Amino acid sequence: MRSPWRHPARVVPLAFLALIVIGTGLMMLPAARAEPGHAPFVTALFTAASAVCVTGLAVVDTPTYWSTFGHVLLTVLSQIGGFGIVTMATLISLLVSRKLGLRSRLLAQTESAGLFGGNLRGILFRVAMVMLACESAIAVVLTFRFWLRYDYSLGRATWEAVFHAVQAFNNAGFALYPDSLVRFVTDPWICLPLALGVMAGSIGFPVLFELAREWRTPGRWSTHTFLTVSGSLLFSLFGFLIFLTFEWRNPGTLGPLGTGGKVLAAFTQDVMTRSGGFNSVDLGRMNSETIAVTNGLMFIGGGSASTAGGIKLTTFMLLAFVIWAEIRGEPDVVIRKRRIAEETQRQAVTVALMGVALVACGTVALDALTEDIPFDRALFEVTSAFATVGLSTGVTPTLPPSAQVVLVILMYVGRVGTIAVGTAIALNTRRRHYRYPEERPLVG
Repeated sequence: MRSPWRHPARVVPLAFLALIVIGTGLMMLPAARAEPGHAPFVTALFTAASAVCVTGLAVVDTPTYWSTFGHVLLTVLSQIGGFGIVTMATLISLLVSRKLGLRSRLLAQTESAGLFGGNLRGILFRVAMVMLACESAIAVVLTFRFWLRYDYSLGRATWEAVFHAVQAFNNAGFALYPDSLVRFVTDPWICLPLALGVMAGSIGFPVLFELAREWRTPGRWSTHTFLTVSGSLLFSLFGFLIFLTFEWRNPGTLGPLGTGGKVLAAFTQDVMTRSGGFNSVDLGRMNSETIAVTNGLMFIGGGSASTAGGIKLTTFMLLAFVIWAEIRGEPDVVIRKRRIAEETQRQAVTVALMGVALVACGTVALDALTEDIPFDRALFEVTSAFATVGLSTGVTPTLPPSAQVVLVILMYVGRVGTIAVGTAIALNTRRRHYRYPEERPLVG
């Protein structure tokens, strides 16, 4: 009899939970704290969960509260969390395709453009090599910039470059500066490599592998790649224009900067909303309109099988095509001459609605556990935690321990929930040999 614990929908949450528990124990060691003594349990738990779930939210000042050993732990936990998320999501895609019938497997193989050919070792090796290559490239650029422009010693420049490169590609967002990237807001040699690293990590490895083969022939892209790339470009442009427009004259964010600095800051901050977690301006001083748009972008997140969080770009884009087909009265949802299976449509609706429910319940819980935090700030922190983004308006460190535990739960569920739910739906599809009579209740 096959063990139920081998089911990927159960293994993934347990693996992340175990890593969080181990990380919490390590972060409570006296050596992990800069000051004498060990970190309180909730502080260690929150930090470990934020690192493993590659979120980046913090309840203490990361550069001063944790020692060098603590910073190394954050780097290792973020790397393991990011690598585990990607490989598990990719392997789950393989498991799902193998669970289907021969015809469905062939369709899945065609749809993925041959990415999931069954060579698991090859896939894992390619994922690891891409991660290391991207992180190394970012680290080299940052090392020379820190060393030559900011007069850091070579050792310090290398360490801080490696730390931030790992955080960027894994979309974790921890920084070794109290103001994150605010001090580098007009430095393209710092902001652009980190932003590009976040983009590479958030687009998803299936898409990266396919683009490497078919970047010259967009017509041959799979539907998944088409939805991810088009959605990423669409929301990047939308977020950039919104941030630039609403914050152009805001004295607390873009107002004091020159034109070039405003463009760079708007681009950097827009990229970080997909799950990056760094901030190059003071988010607590953003206009309410920008905060509302940022909430939406964080909730959508990045690509599937990536280090990003949220409900994922593919989910949102699928729902947009479902709505468009319904408006036009089309019997099928068709994307680039490919009919989308009803099971996939239901899966997208389920993931999106569960995400909405979690954010709503989390906001209500946070509002009930705190007294002086505005509702829009509570919603921002909850959305950031659920989507594992790590952006904050500055209220997270002021929350009581009970509210911080709520954010820990949201980070954990937000990271493993969409993967587990999506896999469970895909692997537990039932085929009935009968259908009940049809009924049409009123809608709207």
